[in-house]
Amino acid sequence: MSTQTKFVSLTEVANYFRKDLTGDGRKEKDLILFFAHNGTGKTRLSMEFRQAGKKFDADGNTIERDTLYFNAFTEDLFSWNNDLENDTNRILKINKDSAFFDGLHELDLNIKIESFFHNYVDVNFDINYETSEITFSRSILVGGNEQRIENIKISRGEENLFIWCFFLAICQLAMDKDPAYNWVKYIYIDDPISSLDENNAIAVACDLANLLSKEDSEIKTVISTHHSLFFNVLFNEFGRKVKNKRYFLHFKEPSDYSLQDTGDTPFFHHISTLSELKQVAESNKLYTYHFNALRSILEKTTSFFGYDKIDKCIHGLEDEVLFERALQLFSHGKYSIFDPVEMGDDNKSLFKRILNGFLAKYEFYFPEIFNEEIQTETE
Repeated sequence: MSTQTKFVSLTEVANYFRKDLTGDGRKEKDLILFFAHNGTGKTRLSMEFRQAGKKFDADGNTIERDTLYFNAFTEDLFSWNNDLENDTNRILKINKDSAFFDGLHELDLNIKIESFFHNYVDVNFDINYETSEITFSRSILVGGNEQRIENIKISRGEENLFIWCFFLAICQLAMDKDPAYNWVKYIYIDDPISSLDENNAIAVACDLANLLSKEDSEIKTVISTHHSLFFNVLFNEFGRKVKNKRYFLHFKEPSDYSLQDTGDTPFFHHISTLSELKQVAESNKLYTYHFNALRSILEKTTSFFGYDKIDKCIHGLEDEVLFERALQLFSHGKYSIFDPVEMGDDNKSLFKRILNGFLAKYEFYFPEIFNEEIQTETE
């Protein structure tokens, strides 16, 4: 039987993770891996975890920190100057004021970044540490001769990979106890693969597992993701290499979070999600983001059966055209990125009709594993 622990805030979840990693009242772990859907609060949780490790002076200035983190804010430390006037010198600029880049001028990161980056793409780069600028180039064949194209604008996926490899290089420095990063006690990684295809997702997961599985490292790690393949690869790669905890983080409504310990159970988060959707549908506490979760289940079912579109999963159901349009509408755009909003009665009814029709068509079995024992975390 799996266990759920309930929380009223992400601050409580962050403190719970720190207790896992320090062994405060339970067995000490080296790594936490958890799965959560978009809209659950993963990025905010990473910032709560970081904030809990800060110490301040009387004026409110940070005098001590312990967490090196990767999340959406890390990506914002890099910005493009596209040379709109001449359209020739395209530069990725580094926010040199961030503590993330402490000691950057003294550390030649090119070789470390290159060792990761060239595992994924064939793009060259050059870092100017004096101006905090990065330029990219690519070699192509023209008439049988190699030609180098300078100052290119790389794709969004390549950009995300470069920033990710930049982060991995700094992680390596921290794990090797470089003086510039000797303050790092925790590494927190939130969804590093938002724009990657499945091949790169697997490669990123394997590289990350290799980096973080060093036996002599004293640094603890938290990794969160909404990507099921990425989670599954890490789940298997870490295995028994490091002392770890695996969770599903659920968010039902404001001030209602829960962590489900996966223990040694198989990774059937799609069944867990369906079980949760079934419960919230019965409780009538449905929010717009629940359409995202339902669409995710249909996408996995589509992939399993080899269908080309998710509408095949609801084919034959009454009002299937309406159902397909509703899933497209409510799982995209403002409905998926704004703060969670409770559905109106009409949309609740529509959601239940889609869910019940899908469950009736495929007859999913909800084993005893998901009849969770509920615990409450107390401070």
